[in-house]
Amino acid sequence: MNIKAILAAGALAMAGQAAADDHAPRALTAHEQRVYDIYRDIIAFRTAAGHGQMDDMVAYLTGRLAAAGFAEEDLLVTDYDSDGDPTQGLVVRYRGDGSAGAKPIVMLAHMDVVDALPEDWERDPFTLVEDEGYFFGRGTQDNKYGVANLTGTFIRLKEEGWLPNRDLYLVFSGDEETGMVSTRAQARWVADNVDPAYVLNSDAGGIGLADDFAPLAQQVQLAEKTYVTFDVTATNPGGHSSRPRSDNAIYDLAGALMRIEQLRFPVRESELTRSYFGALGQSIPGELGAAMRTFAADPADDEAIALISADPGYVGTLRTTCVATMLDAGHAENALPQSASAAVNCRVFPGEGVETVKAALETAIDNEAITVTQREEATESPMSAFPDEVRAALAKSLATRFGKAIPMIPTMSSGGTDGMHYRALGYDTVAIGAGASRPQDIYAHGLNERMRVDAFYAGLDHWSIVLKELAGG
Repeated sequence: MNIKAILAAGALAMAGQAAADDHAPRALTAHEQRVYDIYRDIIAFRTAAGHGQMDDMVAYLTGRLAAAGFAEEDLLVTDYDSDGDPTQGLVVRYRGDGSAGAKPIVMLAHMDVVDALPEDWERDPFTLVEDEGYFFGRGTQDNKYGVANLTGTFIRLKEEGWLPNRDLYLVFSGDEETGMVSTRAQARWVADNVDPAYVLNSDAGGIGLADDFAPLAQQVQLAEKTYVTFDVTATNPGGHSSRPRSDNAIYDLAGALMRIEQLRFPVRESELTRSYFGALGQSIPGELGAAMRTFAADPADDEAIALISADPGYVGTLRTTCVATMLDAGHAENALPQSASAAVNCRVFPGEGVETVKAALETAIDNEAITVTQREEATESPMSAFPDEVRAALAKSLATRFGKAIPMIPTMSSGGTDGMHYRALGYDTVAIGAGASRPQDIYAHGLNERMRVDAFYAGLDHWSIVLKELAGG
C-alpha cells in the first residue's frame, strides 16, 4: 500500500468518526492523536497472509520511529518465509543507561491479522471507522491496538527525553496468526542477543468489563495451552459403489470421531486455575459463579466441574480439549472411499504433553486400522511466574486508570500467542494487554471486529506507567 492509499484510508476513517451517532468528538491530547493516527494507518494495511503488505506496514512503523529519534541501528527489520508467504519482523531497541544493573525487558505484539473479506463486513475491514462508540476494523483488538499503543508509547517517551535505566525492546512478529516462523526466529534471537529479565505481551490479558462497562478485573495471562493438530485417518482398498463392502473408510472414521467426541481428559487443577476461578467467581452471577468459587475451594467437586465444563467459554481452562475441525474423504461419487481423514485440533494443558494426548486419542479410537499422525511440531511451554515488580507496576497503571485498585487474575489462554515460544525458552512471559472489553464485544478473528472508543483512549497511558515503574521514572 502506498502513501496515497494510507491517506485515503485516513480520510475515510475521519469521515466515519465525524459521522458517529450520539458520540461527540473528543479533544485529543498529542499522544492520543498520535496513537490514533498510527492505529488508523496500520489497520489500512491488509497484513493477512497472501496479501504482501507486511513490508509496507513495517516501513511505515520504522519511518515513524526514525522520525522520533530512534537510530537506524536500533531498528532491526528481518525477512522471513512463512510457508511460502513472505513476511517481516521488527525489533526496536530503546537504549537505557544501564544504571539499574538489570536485564532488559522485552514487549511483544504481532503485526499480522486474520484475513477479512470486505463483502462480508458491514464496514470496510481495512478502514478504521468510528461508529456507535466503537472503532471497527480488522485488527482493532487483535493485535494492532497492541502495536499502535507500544509504538506510540516508545515515541512519546523518546520525545519526553526519558532515559530508562535498562534497555527496552519491542519485538513485533509478522505471522503469529499462521506459521509463527517469525515468532520462533525472533524468540531465538532475543534469547541469544538480549536475554531479558522477562517478557511482557500485549496480545493477551486485558481488562474484563461488566455490562455497564465497569471494570471487573485485569486478566494476566501466565500460561497457554499447547496447540497441536492430529490427522486421524482410515484407509481401505475401496471398490465400486454398486458393490458395498462390510468395511468402509468413511464409516470407520465416523466411528472414531464419535469416540473422540466422547473423550474427556482429566481436570488439571493448579494454583493458577484455582486462583483464576476463585477471583472470577466473585463477579460471575448465579450458579456458574457459585461453581467457580466451589471449584477454587475443592477442585474435585464433580458438580462444579460439570457446570463449568458446560460453558464453552470456560471448559478449556479445566482440561485438555480435542475437537474435529476438518474432513477429507473419497475420490468419486460412484467409488467406495479408499481413505477418509479428519483434522482433530487439540489444546493441551501445560504439563500434560502432546505424546500423552496422542496416546489418549489412540486408546479412545481403539482401532489399529486407524492412524493418528501429528501434523506439525508443537511448542510446549510451562507456566510463567508473575514477577513482583510487574505486579506492582500493573497495579499502579490500573489504579491510575480507574481511580481505585482493580483485581488482577492470573489466567491461562486456550488459544496461542507469540508468548509460548519465549516460555519454551525459559523466560517468564506475562501478558498484560491494555485493552478492555465486555465478553459480548470480543470479535477478534470474526466479523466486524471492534474496540470500544473509550477503552482505546483509556489504555494509552498503560505502557508508559508500566515501563517507568520498571525502568526508572
